[in-house]
Amino acid sequence: MNILIIGNGGREHAIGLKLSQSPQKPVLIFAPGNPGMEELGSCFSISTDDFRGLITLAQTQKVDLTVVGPEQPLVGGIVDAFHAQGLKIFGPTQAAAALEGSKAFSKDFMGRHGIPTAHYRTFRALEPARAHLREVGAPIVIKASGLAGGKGAVVCMTIPEAESALQSMLGPKAIFGAAGSEVVMEEFMEGEEASLFALTDGKDFVLLPSAQDHKRIGDGDTGPNTGGMGAYSPAPIMTPELLEIVSKTIVAPTLQGMREEGVPYQGILFVGLMMTRQGPKVVEYNCRLGDPETQAVLPILQEDFLDLILAAVEGRIGQIVLQPSQQWAAVVVMASKGYPGPYETGIPIHGLDQAGSNSAGLLPDAHAVHAGTRYMQEKLVTGGGRVLGMVGQGPSLEAAIRAAYTAVSKVEFAGMQYRRDIGKKGLSRMVS
Repeated sequence: MNILIIGNGGREHAIGLKLSQSPQKPVLIFAPGNPGMEELGSCFSISTDDFRGLITLAQTQKVDLTVVGPEQPLVGGIVDAFHAQGLKIFGPTQAAAALEGSKAFSKDFMGRHGIPTAHYRTFRALEPARAHLREVGAPIVIKASGLAGGKGAVVCMTIPEAESALQSMLGPKAIFGAAGSEVVMEEFMEGEEASLFALTDGKDFVLLPSAQDHKRIGDGDTGPNTGGMGAYSPAPIMTPELLEIVSKTIVAPTLQGMREEGVPYQGILFVGLMMTRQGPKVVEYNCRLGDPETQAVLPILQEDFLDLILAAVEGRIGQIVLQPSQQWAAVVVMASKGYPGPYETGIPIHGLDQAGSNSAGLLPDAHAVHAGTRYMQEKLVTGGGRVLGMVGQGPSLEAAIRAAYTAVSKVEFAGMQYRRDIGKKGLSRMVS
């Protein structure tokens, strides 16, 4: 079976690693891919937004199934484009992907179907938004409604912070472009966050192992938001009882609501959750696997991931029962100096052969996932803000974290930054 994986980040490398372990022994093709993916299959330099080029690639390479990693092509309608050519593809249609593509749409959707979330209002002009801010005060969360690379949600603890966020989205020097032309202003929810991934055929679903992400750049959740600096799975906060509540009050009603509105949702439904005193509430939906959560979730998934994807595409998820994971995993993201702000690329990377590879390398309980890397004059160098993810596995969360940081210690590049407290919340919850 020939499988095309669209994307070039850590999430897509992790997907490729998991699919490469399938007993079905698929042939993997990546577009555009990265150096880590080159070890798993063939890479073609085709952009994720070049739908015509990707369709041609799928046709010429006789691709049996396409798996889409990032959200941009899904929101842009790549699934519809592939379906129009009779090509099998895993992911939601453009209309269904609006759950992530428009936060205003998703909040309105949750309101229509009684799905618990924060109270909110949406605005397209600066002055009405500022008037609402003066009325409700801070703390408040301000979100660009469109796709903003994981950086469009700003938690504002003070009025000046909120004013600045509104200016950055609706002001004359808006930094998010069209993505921030509409903003969602919502109440600040107190609690602990978690990530949950439902793999669905549009009617039935299974829940992949839960995870907890670390969005802020600095230890102790300090500094600006990033695309994600690390994660661990499963998340101890997501007890079996809570998973049952979320399934019944959030996941099932979401899928039913999409069906009722004539937009069945097939693919991965990523539910960002906040555990509040009133119970779990939706922070946001995403239409794909999370990054870096995927790097921690997939290694501990016991089932054949390829079979799960095929079951979703073929409408037979109702026949699948997942076994609880017997392992733990943690991923620590190594980022470029300056990230999430401006950063340099082309910095040589050393020691990766000591930290683990796709085949486990010298550390049997750890491996590296490439995110922003490239080759320059046959040497591996940095090519993005988030450069590598070091994944550790073990029979306990503590063991998984220890393995991940052992792998981190083997690698270096100038200006490298990473968090040193990945998994701390999980460990403290297990002790208590």
